[in-house]
Amino acid sequence: MKTILTLSNLTKKFGQLTAVKDLTITINKGNVYGILGPNGSGKSTTLGIVLNVINKTSGNFEWFEGSITGSDALKKVGALIESPNFYQYMTAEQNLKLVCRIKNISFKKIDEKLDIVGLLDRKNDKFRTYSLGMKQRLAIASALLNDPELLILDEPTNGLDPQGIHEIRKLIKKIATDGITILLASHLLDEVEKVCSHVIVLRKGEKLYSGSVDEMINSNSFFEVKSNQKEELLSYLKSNPAIKNVKIEGDLITAFLLEAIDASDFNKELVNQNIILSHLVKRKESLEEKFLQITNNNN
Repeated sequence: MKTILTLSNLTKKFGQLTAVKDLTITINKGNVYGILGPNGSGKSTTLGIVLNVINKTSGNFEWFEGSITGSDALKKVGALIESPNFYQYMTAEQNLKLVCRIKNISFKKIDEKLDIVGLLDRKNDKFRTYSLGMKQRLAIASALLNDPELLILDEPTNGLDPQGIHEIRKLIKKIATDGITILLASHLLDEVEKVCSHVIVLRKGEKLYSGSVDEMINSNSFFEVKSNQKEELLSYLKSNPAIKNVKIEGDLITAFLLEAIDASDFNKELVNQNIILSHLVKRKESLEEKFLQITNNNN
């Protein structure tokens, strides 16, 4: 698998503040990566470093396995790391022509990219007439003009209404199916779960987790159970070595698993213990639940 970007022990300090701390990650071709973390976790700083907008303090990063460096490498990268910055009085086509001149790109790419983002029929409309979602889609079209191998997006749905958010997420999936690798920074768990294949969890500049979204949320399932024999049930669950921990919310008990257990086998074992369940549901953890576990375990 081709490696597009490698970060090795990357660190950035702003005075006494360490924004990125000893960060090591690998971005492989063909995946959609979500850098997930709250505001101040180092997401934007990390993107700024690899785009040569921010100078690193220590560590290294390497593009395309070291085959090309510097500005040559960035010619294969498209990025949207701030709010769209276009001229209000110019049309979408005119704005993109200006970008093409700056980047030395053929105008022939404009209609193709406007079509991808669903704005081809609005290319002659002035930018000021666009909704926020349309402005963001035009910015993505601009980032695609150079046919990048990697598209970097920093909080692409920030400030959008539900319809705009839906359009951008749908567009990201569409772009990914065309074979473009995407690196997406977001503080929205729902966004990462819906559009990303891989996730990197950051907090205060440190990596807490890196891997596929499926591995993160499928690693452990959980049972939701109820019984009139609540105390006996709790005693059994807490003594079972296959159960990691137990959460109680009223009559509902949630048992998080350390290893896979079949629901019918689980119920049969409880019957053998003379514990009868009135409710049994097996579920997979959501990304939100897994994220909270990871961050709480690293307090």
